[in-house]
Amino acid sequence: MEAARMSNDSPIWTPARHPLARFLRGLVTGTRLPMDGGWMRVTPWAPHIQGILSFPGHAILAVSYDRTENDLAELGVDGWGGAHDPRVVTTLAKNGWIDTLDILFLGPGAGERAGGDHLVTRSDLAKHPLAEHAERVRSQVQVYGSADPGVEDVVVLARGVGGLREISFELDPRRRGQGRGVDLVRAALHCVPENELVAACAAPANLPCAKSLVRAGLAPYGTIQLFTDRPERRS
Repeated sequence: MEAARMSNDSPIWTPARHPLARFLRGLVTGTRLPMDGGWMRVTPWAPHIQGILSFPGHAILAVSYDRTENDLAELGVDGWGGAHDPRVVTTLAKNGWIDTLDILFLGPGAGERAGGDHLVTRSDLAKHPLAEHAERVRSQVQVYGSADPGVEDVVVLARGVGGLREISFELDPRRRGQGRGVDLVRAALHCVPENELVAACAAPANLPCAKSLVRAGLAPYGTIQLFTDRPERRS
């Protein structure tokens, strides 16, 4: 596939074919969105998940087609924040669950490294709430952690927004407040091929998570909220 270029002239790529993945790759490689309050619509990237993404002055709705664009406009969808209006999300979700409104971070994978601490597959952490949530909303879920079985740091890599590889992580409660989040995110990025586009999400109130993502090399680009119109509860 043709590789896009970041501003430092290093290639960034993704195997994901969804239009949203191409759009997000464009953002990272320098494409500027028109700050016109507009919005666009794409098909959902997974049969059971829909999503609304907002960027400065523009929004993208990956929603099912049982609502016409006129319906969406009448609900108040726009690129100035209206796409995330609670009335919009609750109407589209019907009786399904609605996830939190998160900040969307993007950046490149770092590739394998020689030396240093490496994450290993941790099947014993597969029932961790972070992993179980990923199983519900993403695909190709992989659970990693420390080679020390006594350390319960968790890293989940899966195919998430737009089919991009998405990282989520949680530190062992005994190891929090020591700046280890940055190291854990960096270790996770070394589990991803070099310059493959990676996504991560963090709730606005989760400042330690957001700071760790930024310090590890990812940047915030917008907001994202997932939902489903299926009548099921999110644990």
